[in-house]
Amino acid sequence: MSYQIEYQRACAEPEAFWREQAQALDWFKFPKTVLSQDEHGMDRWFADGELNTCYLALDHHVANGRADQAALIYDSPVTDTKKTYSYQDLLNEVALFAGALKRQGVAKGDTVVIYMPMIPQALIAMLAVARLGAIHSVVFGGFAAHELAVRIDDAKPKAIVSASCGIEVCRTIAYKPLLDEALKQAQHSPNACIIYQREQQLAELQPGRDLDWNAAMSDATPTDCTPVKATDPLYILYTSGTTGKPKGVVRDNGGHAVALNYSMQAIYNMSPGEVFWAASDVGWVVGHSYIVYGPLIYGCTTVMYEGKPIMTPNAGEFWRVCKEYDVKTLFAAPTAFRAIRKEDPNAELLNKADLAGLRVIFMAGERLDPPTYEWTKAVTGKCIVDHWWQTETGWAICANPIGLEMKIAKPGSSTVPSPGFQVHVLDDQGEPLPPMEQGSIAIKRPLPPSCLPTIWGDIERFKSSYLNVYPGYYTSGDGGYIDEDGYVFIMGRTDDVINVAGHRLSTGEMEEVVAMHDAVAECCVIGINDDLKGQLPLGLVLLKNGYEEQADTVQEELIALVRQEIGALACFKIAMVVPRLPKTRSGKILRKLLRQIASGEEFTIPSTIDDPNSIYDIQELMAERGLIVEKLAG
Repeated sequence: MSYQIEYQRACAEPEAFWREQAQALDWFKFPKTVLSQDEHGMDRWFADGELNTCYLALDHHVANGRADQAALIYDSPVTDTKKTYSYQDLLNEVALFAGALKRQGVAKGDTVVIYMPMIPQALIAMLAVARLGAIHSVVFGGFAAHELAVRIDDAKPKAIVSASCGIEVCRTIAYKPLLDEALKQAQHSPNACIIYQREQQLAELQPGRDLDWNAAMSDATPTDCTPVKATDPLYILYTSGTTGKPKGVVRDNGGHAVALNYSMQAIYNMSPGEVFWAASDVGWVVGHSYIVYGPLIYGCTTVMYEGKPIMTPNAGEFWRVCKEYDVKTLFAAPTAFRAIRKEDPNAELLNKADLAGLRVIFMAGERLDPPTYEWTKAVTGKCIVDHWWQTETGWAICANPIGLEMKIAKPGSSTVPSPGFQVHVLDDQGEPLPPMEQGSIAIKRPLPPSCLPTIWGDIERFKSSYLNVYPGYYTSGDGGYIDEDGYVFIMGRTDDVINVAGHRLSTGEMEEVVAMHDAVAECCVIGINDDLKGQLPLGLVLLKNGYEEQADTVQEELIALVRQEIGALACFKIAMVVPRLPKTRSGKILRKLLRQIASGEEFTIPSTIDDPNSIYDIQELMAERGLIVEKLAG
């Protein structure tokens, strides 16, 4: 079936279309109602259906001839470890760990926080929580204690699952001290913490609260799957919000499973039994959707890679993994390929013959710039697909739907909307814009299955953040345009959330941390362009009187403070002391204007500015520091 026919049917007959996709799954109770609304007026999919996501990912395949097929390949160059789990192996481990969680009081509807590195136990824990009908919230391993504490207080987990340490390129990060500090800061206390001890660094366990993973498994009894409603939550995944308070995106069980199963063929053109590799982390939505759930529900083999695109040991690792495991589809963020290009610009570590089995490379998480697209295509000789999606949707809003129809690629575009996503470009009044005109990207409701139905514990925040701006639409927060051929071009965020190497981070949250320093009178954090990571945060700081001579020291302390409170992944490395910040007469800092200066764009100084000289001062400082694309005349 061609893309156009499939897309039009999904838009015109959504209930019939998604009922057909739901029939591909092994439900405990097939839904009679496909699309309905809940008590809050939110669209819900398959409300009267019952299933279990872990059952779909493991038990179903073991019962239908895939018991001996590889389900998970673990490849860890940082520990020199490789291990393959069959579907039967994985089911045995997951059922046992579900029993261990059950002994700690975890039951249907409870929450469990998972704070783990990229090891099989993270995936096992996620599936075990789902098996119990509970709700997991995975926090990126190594996140700062304060950030972990905020998430613990919001999710209120019955249990926390963690590991003694994570392994980075040149160092080992002790997770347990971070977890202990987070629990000191948090108001909520879990029943238990189950800790997987890694030989690279053992953790000290607290009697009465902490349990050793292996000991917990040795006393456990395998547990069967608990049926849940399709609308029951599967997980909470926190994403940055402009207020500084993270938003807990809720994913349901039924719509999520239907959409991911559909996407594995329609978007990624996979067949059951083939190897799919999402080179991401289980702490992010890509890891949830396409390391864990999507490939396993569809019956593929998934790869879990504990390493980096470079330096573990070199820029040839991606190619080595693809060859060794006969990967058919590779999915990674553009920043990974920018790093590989920087280290190996002539692709000397790549032998195209090694990629004979690889069909396509997908990229997402940030805008795929045309130079990275062209380089990757040239050195690999493969089809390169840029696709756009969000934590909130759980799968691609726009893509080249190669499982339906291969579209001609346009560098800089994420191609066309996926079936079910009615994408529009709107002006400030919510009116549709014609082709080639930039505006806010919005999606007409109802959203297709898998998209978030709410924010954890805060339905009003969900409505105000996503639904109230343009009635009848979901507001993506991204800006862009659609060309005459219907291709969607995403140009960047319309709010103050920046994208650092595929990670969405709140500049407002960074500002709060910077403002904590005793020397800081006022501050502003903006995103500036970076060839490797897409964007980097730039802190502009106004010092209190008497601290001027300590400017260099203060800048170093601010960098360390952000790293401590938010984490190294923020990549906050520049805190520039300025004589004043540009503001309107009402006191609003002109952040958009600052971003335009740093990007080398033409800009107009608004009539409401309090002091025009503040703009010229910062423009001069940015140019001197090499932070400006091109110094523009005032």
